[in-house]
Amino acid sequence: MRILQIINNLSTGGAEKLIIESIPLLQKKGIEVDLLVLDNTFTPYMKQLKELNCCNIYSLGTGNLYNPFNVFKIIPYLKKYELIHVHLFPAQYWVAIAKILSFSKVKLIFTEHNTSNKRMQNFIFRTLDRNIYRFYNKVICITNEVKDVLIKYCKFKSKDIIVIENGINLDTIINSKPLLKNQINNEILESDKLIIQIAGFRAQKDQKTVIRALKYLNEDVKLVLVGEGDLMDDCIELADHLGLGRRVFFLGVRIDVPNLLKTADLSVVSSHWEGFGLAAVEGMASGKPVIASNVPGLSNVVQDGGVLFEKGNEKELAKIIIKFFSDNDYYNKVANSGLEVSKRFSINFMIEKQLSQYKDLFKSGYEK
Repeated sequence: MRILQIINNLSTGGAEKLIIESIPLLQKKGIEVDLLVLDNTFTPYMKQLKELNCCNIYSLGTGNLYNPFNVFKIIPYLKKYELIHVHLFPAQYWVAIAKILSFSKVKLIFTEHNTSNKRMQNFIFRTLDRNIYRFYNKVICITNEVKDVLIKYCKFKSKDIIVIENGINLDTIINSKPLLKNQINNEILESDKLIIQIAGFRAQKDQKTVIRALKYLNEDVKLVLVGEGDLMDDCIELADHLGLGRRVFFLGVRIDVPNLLKTADLSVVSSHWEGFGLAAVEGMASGKPVIASNVPGLSNVVQDGGVLFEKGNEKELAKIIIKFFSDNDYYNKVANSGLEVSKRFSINFMIEKQLSQYKDLFKSGYEK
């Protein structure tokens, strides 16, 4: 069985991280898996996957992700593989259209990573989505909440959608060693209390609420933000405007995330919406307490192993942080609960379920 995974690029994000962690594991299971990216911008994730030398990595170039001509560049790849596994929009559209135009018999799987997107608010895109999804033989949802939204939104038959929760490499995080805090930045003292958020700076994420929460916290509480994106400059401007510039540290993309999580005292996942919340599971696996926005897709992952706060409510977030830093027993209780919950999300469970779907679809000869 030859499988091609297709994604927009390997920038910072949960879907992208799953790609670089799952492909080597699938290869070890004897499945030939390659990767096609629409945009080959060289990122730390791209570097990491290339260094593993575990698959062929193809690219359509560094052009516009939304260029419809990507459809014609994708068509030749449909002829080389038995199954195509697609992640994220607009790759989702271009692959489906490429199959339509080429009359290809290749089987398609799409993983839906979110409970919400801007297309849902637009009548034209809602209509397009309902048709595009139907060209996929199977749609994998990363939580039951994602599945419920998709069934309602696209009027799917439930048999066309399955749930496979995301997974993480627990051993990598659990066995990672903390850094010295001044190794992150020499303005951070070992005595400082360190909060971390791992997330791209885009509309879905809400680093601004975490930054605003610092106003209600002692001077020795500092914030590390890992990731990059279009909204990073806005966050830098907000931190400076609030006089917090020396307490907020923007690290960009890092591949030593497990070490950073072990170094921090608290992990925050502040989002406007989520499909799953991979960063929350990683935070729990690090043995540190996790605080997360109470939003669909994230709340069900964190509720038994962390603490939820109202989306966008920096005062409530600050109160929770203060409680953690003032009550050591509470801190340890939540941290231990989170570590236990994280064990449910081993990437090995995810790989086995994913592999089962590949084999069933390949054997079935099912074609829409």
